[in-house]
Amino acid sequence: MEGGFRVKADQLAMAAEQAAGAMRALSNPSRLLILGQLAAGEKTVGELEDALDLGQAYVSQQLARLRDDGIVAATRDGRQMRYRLTDQRIAPLIEVIYKEYCAYPI
Repeated sequence: MEGGFRVKADQLAMAAEQAAGAMRALSNPSRLLILGQLAAGEKTVGELEDALDLGQAYVSQQLARLRDDGIVAATRDGRQMRYRLTDQRIAPLIEVIYKEYCAYPI
């Protein structure tokens, strides 16, 4: 590495595993859409359903996966759960994906 900065192999391996986990979460189009919505702020399952035109059970299933991956968390708001990004490394990835794939007409 330039400038004398060196990363130990075990640190690099751990970082690569974390990055691969994030890429697996982003590899599903529906999860990517959900994360794009959550990057803009907290949302309920109902708000995500409406915004993405996806069924409640499917949205909940994808949110459970993202929760298990440590990417999102939920807070109870009365009878509803509000979801938000917890892994702040994801938001910049979503921004890059949007810029590269969504900002231009396909």
